[in-house]
Amino acid sequence: MYTMEQLRKYPYFEERLKDTAPEALLDYLTGLVSRGHILWFAQWLIEQEIPFSFAMLDLDNFKFINDTYGHHAGDEVLVRVAEDLAEMLDGIGLAGRFGGDEMLIVNLRDVTYDACKAFFTEMYNGRVLRKNIVLDDCSPFVTGTVGCAVYPKDAQNYTRLFELIDKTLYRGKSKGRNCHIIYVEEKHRDIEIRQIARHGLYTTFNGIIRQFEFVPGLVNKLQSVMPLLMEELQISDLYYAGPQGVMRAVRNPEMAEPVAGLEQLLRNDDLFASNDMEEVRRRSPAFYKTVSRHEFETLCVVRSAYKLDTNGYLICAEKRNRRIWQEAECAILFFLAKMMAAAIQIDGETIDREPVK
Repeated sequence: MYTMEQLRKYPYFEERLKDTAPEALLDYLTGLVSRGHILWFAQWLIEQEIPFSFAMLDLDNFKFINDTYGHHAGDEVLVRVAEDLAEMLDGIGLAGRFGGDEMLIVNLRDVTYDACKAFFTEMYNGRVLRKNIVLDDCSPFVTGTVGCAVYPKDAQNYTRLFELIDKTLYRGKSKGRNCHIIYVEEKHRDIEIRQIARHGLYTTFNGIIRQFEFVPGLVNKLQSVMPLLMEELQISDLYYAGPQGVMRAVRNPEMAEPVAGLEQLLRNDDLFASNDMEEVRRRSPAFYKTVSRHEFETLCVVRSAYKLDTNGYLICAEKRNRRIWQEAECAILFFLAKMMAAAIQIDGETIDREPVK
């Protein structure tokens, strides 16, 4: 993908090209700079004391794309993302393939927090990520997670700089993926990757249990777990509906809206998760009206059932966010629905307070 003319803009590659063929500097699949040379380029910039921002991009759910559509589709997604990323960096830096579905970004223009944020905002606004990539027989929706740090503001040597982008990348993954984390010393200096790794499903489930055990009232229980859910799932609100077909928002107690068709959406399953609103329309035209009215673009609905008796539904939906639902995220919502069902059945709680006229 990269041409000799593009590489020769940078003295490091001008020197390499004197005795190295261009293809030896590039990744064979994507045409980005190869792993070795993008890392050596970053080290060379530090040796020359040239400021730059350094970032790692990890595509979300890439295994899902390979397993669902085949490795050929996965390779094509990598090529398309690489093309878009290289185009966005043209004239201001270079991108390289670190390995698998990970890419490295060297940006010589954007070296302040605000500049990096603006760059990634554009990148996530459909320029590179958060968009469908149309292939011959499928069009997977592609998101990614980015960790970023700046030389020399955040680190004065290569080892420390790479450590910071690794740390911020893992922080982004722990927050639910599909986001970028730019290193800020006050926020991130004490974070350790092993601490992030320990903060898994057990910690989340334990937090939900504690709130349900000690907070009285179903609505209060749901409200009490919202800060945890907002952090783990990156959501702005959560909705629930009872047998009378009234959907309410956890954070907006004034909301009370008639809904229908949830049973048709779930069919014989306990959980439905998708970012394909056409699938929602096919399964449940009635509930699709609600989805369209609220401009939801991603949806996860879980049945709240005690034994075989359905006593409600948990609804997680967001506007302008076509996320690919992770298995762990679905597990959190499924667990919460089970806790909700137990509270309704055992504690005599109720979802429906009064019907909506």
